[in-house]
Amino acid sequence: MRRWAALACVLVLVGAVAGQQGSAPAAAKKRPNVVFILTDDLSWNLVRYMPNVRDMRRNGVSFTGYFVTDSLCCPSRASIFTGRFPHNTKIFTNRPPDGGYGLFHQRREERSTFATALSKAGYRTGFMGKYLNGYEPSGLFVPNGWSDWRGAGNAYREFNYNLNENGALFHYGTRPQDYLTDVLAAKGGAFIGAAADAGQPFILELATFAPHAPFTPAPRHANLFPGLQSPKGPAFNAAVTHAPRWLAGHQPLGPQAIRRTNQRFRRRVRSIQAVDELIGGIRATLAARGLADDTYIVFSSDNGFHLGEHRLRQGKQTAFDTDIRVPLIVVGPGVPSGRTIRSLAQNVDLRPTFSRLGGAKVPRSVDGRSLASLFHGKRPKRWRRAVLIEHHGPDQRGAGPDRQSDNPSTYSAIRLKSSVYVEYRNGDREYYNLKRDPNELYNTYHRLSKPKRAGLHRMLKRLKRCRGARRCAKAAR
Repeated sequence: MRRWAALACVLVLVGAVAGQQGSAPAAAKKRPNVVFILTDDLSWNLVRYMPNVRDMRRNGVSFTGYFVTDSLCCPSRASIFTGRFPHNTKIFTNRPPDGGYGLFHQRREERSTFATALSKAGYRTGFMGKYLNGYEPSGLFVPNGWSDWRGAGNAYREFNYNLNENGALFHYGTRPQDYLTDVLAAKGGAFIGAAADAGQPFILELATFAPHAPFTPAPRHANLFPGLQSPKGPAFNAAVTHAPRWLAGHQPLGPQAIRRTNQRFRRRVRSIQAVDELIGGIRATLAARGLADDTYIVFSSDNGFHLGEHRLRQGKQTAFDTDIRVPLIVVGPGVPSGRTIRSLAQNVDLRPTFSRLGGAKVPRSVDGRSLASLFHGKRPKRWRRAVLIEHHGPDQRGAGPDRQSDNPSTYSAIRLKSSVYVEYRNGDREYYNLKRDPNELYNTYHRLSKPKRAGLHRMLKRLKRCRGARRCAKAAR
């Protein structure tokens, strides 16, 4: 009897172990959470001043070939939400008739975003911060798909603003605790806590206004980095040979303009300190809740920013890498540490990526491709050779926060791994060989052979007409 009892105990133990082993795949299939931190006008040259972001780079993957569809706030964000190019969303600028929240809403683009897809898949969805240019929280509209909505309007100064909080309007004043980036950090932490208590997978977008002009830092950071100056690389204050008409004739920046450039860069660096602290706080909250191993944190920007490069004082909207190439840094389950991804990626890829990670459906109308395999360090087969950039300009309507005196005229462009090709509506052309000219100072379009010119034009034409991931992927090969 003792032997049978001992054997029974052994069988029970074996069964328990087998049961635990059998549950491992089920645990591995647990749907992950996503925290997407989208900054405003953050360029690559600011990352070195963000210790929490640098830590993400050490412990995750960094995309060095990640580009936006248009280096301007509203069209870029429209592409992120929908996964579609500007020629399909019809959002090319920040204001009507060819952009802005009003047109996005009129076209019912909000009915199909990564939020609606993941909400249908059972995710708790949270949005906090800047939505689309022209959105006013006083309208109390909550877009489709968001279970927790805290949307701001014209809150670039970080103080004295309103939030639409799930259909109720709240005003925040001028106290230090009203600083918008800190408010978003606190509300983001509360959202994560509520989702953890409910045991529900979630996606949270934290969309800061920093470091957009007027570059307002948190009061505690207002005096940091005294004497810091803007980077002065080879493109700073340098003319472009054979420049397009909108750029040709720009005079060198004088001493006063260079002083302003240094001041603006210093203020930008100060303004991102609270963003970096937000990231550190979110990561600490996830760890405290036991969610760190189940959550992807994705850090990026809607567009880049130039300050003095190519004799341009400040702004974005150009096809230069300062404006179209932005950070994309990811940590999370299965993401290798310290890996650099050089494959070409674009903001239209974020919607299908988030949907794939959460097991949600991706409509055929989506132009981008999932980056999930790249997140995990794998190389997808037959990846794209080029990304598309589309822009309408120059923007000279009104006095909005993104209007600049030296922004480009209407163009479309393709960025390949080692070159960029730009076609302007007025007939101007640009081509930069980035292997020989990484600072984009020598427009060598006039040296290209006729077959080379024709090939670039055909690829750009195909991409400008593409619809859906399959056709857009084929057009980019």
